[in-house]
Amino acid sequence: MTALHENHDEQHLWDCIVAFEGYPFQTISGLPFSYQLKTGRNGELTKELWIDRRENSKSLAWSSVRMAFEKTEGRPVVARPKALGDIRGISYIYGIFLKFGLIEAAQKDTKKEET
Repeated sequence: MTALHENHDEQHLWDCIVAFEGYPFQTISGLPFSYQLKTGRNGELTKELWIDRRENSKSLAWSSVRMAFEKTEGRPVVARPKALGDIRGISYIYGIFLKFGLIEAAQKDTKKEET
């Protein structure tokens, strides 16, 4: 992940995606998920993440991850997933980017007003 922070580029993001395959992530609402990468006919990994959540897996296209990634540069605090754009699977991408340290969630104000 250090290389990703030093070189904010697509190749280093892909390297992190490969390294964290099967790692337990969480959406902003706390739902657990992980992802798998599949091997294509040529023996190389396909650039599609298969999100393991409940009984069915959902596919997440690399283009969606890349689109959200482009919006993280120079933007450390991202309040909610949709702030990165109306991108399919953004709740999962947001959780992955939080873990990678590409973004930070906005801190909720937990102080209650005194009466």
